[in-house]
Amino acid sequence: MMWIAGIRALYLQALHPRAVRGVTQNSDFRHEAWGRLMRTAGFVGTTTYGTTEAAERAGARVRKIHRMLGATDPGTGERYGVDEPALLMWVHCAEIGSYLHVLRRSGYPLTDAHADRYLAEHRHSARLVGLDPDAVPADRTELAAYFDRVRPELAAGEAREVDDFLRSPPVPPLLVPARALLWRRVAHLAYDCLPPYAHELYGRPAPPPATVTRRLRATGTLLRGIPARLRWQLPPKHILSAMARLGPAARPAPYKLGR
Repeated sequence: MMWIAGIRALYLQALHPRAVRGVTQNSDFRHEAWGRLMRTAGFVGTTTYGTTEAAERAGARVRKIHRMLGATDPGTGERYGVDEPALLMWVHCAEIGSYLHVLRRSGYPLTDAHADRYLAEHRHSARLVGLDPDAVPADRTELAAYFDRVRPELAAGEAREVDDFLRSPPVPPLLVPARALLWRRVAHLAYDCLPPYAHELYGRPAPPPATVTRRLRATGTLLRGIPARLRWQLPPKHILSAMARLGPAARPAPYKLGR
């Protein structure tokens, strides 16, 4: 479900004009998108399951790259760094908020207290990319207030290019059938579970919220039915590495949430 959430985050992040320019002006995302996705997944996996030292190294790499990059506002000619706190904050909140939204809506047993704890804990990952953790939303109320404040700054603009890409990313000829069968379903579901204001900005309607929730729950039920040991074999095996380091008691499982 985190992959669906990650695509939702990309849709949301692209609606911030200054943030999306940081991507479009510094990379050919159409041809290196898979690399970017895997690097993001690797960062999330490392900061979640890796050692403190590995997480700090991953954060240092991200900060170093961001310090070297900038973007230009085509309307005003203003040049700005992609490591502006406001931009880092938007990317962080859109990502973490999407993870939480999709997982809960898919039926995973997270209470409100769990959700608030998740957001509070992710202030550590925010610090790793260069944010002041005390300025980062620490619970659902603060996160909702943040999105309300930023909404007037959002616009479609270059986000439509990201939308076109996400609906039909370039793949080798042999994978075209898989893109039509699997990827488009995932991308459509990710888009459908965006907030209504995002649908309005993109100009594409979505099914009724109840329908989207049913699809998310069905998808979540199906995917969580895959044995954990099989899922964890997917590279780079962050969970298995953490269990080998910390012992079998570290095995993640929903029943431990109540402890």
